[in-house]
Amino acid sequence: MPLSTDSPPKPAGAALSAAKGAPAPERRGERALDATARKNMEQLIELRWIAVLGQVATISVVHFGLDVPLPVNQMLAVLLGLIAFNALSLLRLRFVAEVSQTQLFVSLLVDIGMLTALLYLSGGASNPFVFLYLLQVILGAVLLQAWSIWVIVVVTASCFAGLALVGKPLALPPDHEQGLASLYIQGMLICFVLNAALLVVFITRIMRNLRARDEHLADLRQRAAEEEHIVRMGLLASGAAHELGTPLATLAVILSDWRRMEPFSKDPELLQELGEMQTQVQRCKSIVSGILLSAGEARGEALTETTVRRFVDDLVAEWRATRPVGEFSYEYRFGQDLPILSDSAIKQMVCNVLDNALEASPRWVGFDVRREDDTLVLSVLDEGPGFAPQMLERLGKPYQSSKGRPGGGLGLFLVVNVARTLGGSVAAHNRPQGGAMVTMKLPLAAITLEEEAEDAAQ
Repeated sequence: MPLSTDSPPKPAGAALSAAKGAPAPERRGERALDATARKNMEQLIELRWIAVLGQVATISVVHFGLDVPLPVNQMLAVLLGLIAFNALSLLRLRFVAEVSQTQLFVSLLVDIGMLTALLYLSGGASNPFVFLYLLQVILGAVLLQAWSIWVIVVVTASCFAGLALVGKPLALPPDHEQGLASLYIQGMLICFVLNAALLVVFITRIMRNLRARDEHLADLRQRAAEEEHIVRMGLLASGAAHELGTPLATLAVILSDWRRMEPFSKDPELLQELGEMQTQVQRCKSIVSGILLSAGEARGEALTETTVRRFVDDLVAEWRATRPVGEFSYEYRFGQDLPILSDSAIKQMVCNVLDNALEASPRWVGFDVRREDDTLVLSVLDEGPGFAPQMLERLGKPYQSSKGRPGGGLGLFLVVNVARTLGGSVAAHNRPQGGAMVTMKLPLAAITLEEEAEDAAQ
């Protein structure tokens, strides 16, 4: 893909993000961590409901089925407290978006306290379910930071020792030699199976959350590196634009003088060629102005209020007037018009794809505009040779080009980053009848004026 130097895309994301009130890019990693902590809290709440049901079933079987005396009323009071705490945690999770490490730590401490109270009322350290402390330690090791993990270890060990000192053993017969027929051995087996099953289920889920977070953070780091690359290119383009301004102005003056000179004014062919040269010089000056505008040289003009139809129509008219395209097929199927904020880099993103289609297919280029739900879809079609398979696999990566020239392959890289900054996407594929199609999708929420759009809908 050739690089169109009309406008580096970084300011598009920055300007539109500021106008729409979007969070800064450095907040993305924090949001990923918050989302992971929230999912982990949901897992703890679900685990706590299972624990309540399991404890109610265990108390019922032991006290009423095996005739082992237990302080049922007191144990049910502890379980009611656990149910109340879990209900409050669930309610808070619905109204608060962020979950901190401290909240996870406190939740595990509450679980340890409730488990200690139940064990104290049902045999202390002699209760085979005392090994449920290990579940709390393992959950802490997965979810918490280093200092809080060791606090969990100290707390659980202290609770175990305290139960051994002050707990009253259950009235169970000393029948350990009976193997699985022993009530104590049966209790230990149930505790082991329960621990193992819960660990497999919930640790798997938690690790999946953590892997998703790590993958998201890796993607953010890659995007940050690419955006830094774009900023460097933007600085280079801005410097080049400053240097090109003077010679372009000089050429414009010389060409204007030539048109009035007798050898040129009397020759229609020369006049036509001079007119074409002036048009191209003016286009170069517009490109330079666009670069400086996007780099922040011209203030207050980067964002303009327009509509989808007017933005696309103006873009098509300007592109057709400045490019030697043979046949251009333009189809607008967006539907009801909407007010939007237009940034120069969005325009250059579309023009960049159109330029590449024109280079691949000078005789025919197609442009289709439509709406899919809450997304603006812009498709550029051509009748060229299409994309090589390796190009499609690495779509949007810098310096991926089939043209074999230095600096090539930055066109789609810039296009992809403009779309991604706005929450959109870019896809490409080869058409069955020949040629290629590049589809750019932009969420309307990122570019529309919400209040005016709602009024238009009403």
